[in-house]
Amino acid sequence: MKRRLLVSLVPVALLASCGDKAEDEAAGDAMDPASEQALNGELATDPDLAGSNEANAALSGTGNAAIPDIDKSPRAVEAARSRAAELVGGRSELVSPPSALSLGADGQPSAAMVAAARAAVSPGGENCGDKVEYTSSWAAKLPTAFPVYPRGNTQEAAGTDEGDCALRVVSFLTPVALEEVLAFYYTRARAAGYSAEHTKSAGDNILSGTKGKAAYVVYGRRLSQGVTEIDLVTTD
Repeated sequence: MKRRLLVSLVPVALLASCGDKAEDEAAGDAMDPASEQALNGELATDPDLAGSNEANAALSGTGNAAIPDIDKSPRAVEAARSRAAELVGGRSELVSPPSALSLGADGQPSAAMVAAARAAVSPGGENCGDKVEYTSSWAAKLPTAFPVYPRGNTQEAAGTDEGDCALRVVSFLTPVALEEVLAFYYTRARAAGYSAEHTKSAGDNILSGTKGKAAYVVYGRRLSQGVTEIDLVTTD
């Protein structure tokens, strides 16, 4: 799992905790001071958070290392598209998300982004982000509604079910266009009863939503190497 992704959740959680009561009710209860300290301090400053996955983190398209060799042939793209269509009941069932709303420099995060950030700290103040395990097996433990996009090349995966924690973070690459991948997750989310909001911030397209206490956030970007990079966060 990319250390930057967990760290990116920190300001979202802290910003939400400082909002007014109406915003807090929309996004969930504000974190207590102990939780804020745990999330802001331990996640943002722990140099060993990524552990032995430092080499894997270098594979990120946002880093300097080369993207691993991904099959970008028309056959590979079509195979992935076809399987994605099957998982939503047919190509005619795929629905693109609405146009992205730019959050801007001072934009407020969505309720789902806040929920995912707060999931890094359990209700009891336990630091869930500090307890994640880094292994590819977590990619197979994503909620049914949010699998890795068909034939996606998983780069990193992490998660934890320890205590009250239920956090999954998976990063993967696919040759399929970003718009099609977002349509897949938008369609899956709506079919499973989740809300869905499409925003854009810092160059990322962000699809997020909630269902009860569960939340998901899909961070997506198209890389110059001709592949789509997705960071998928789910909480339950």
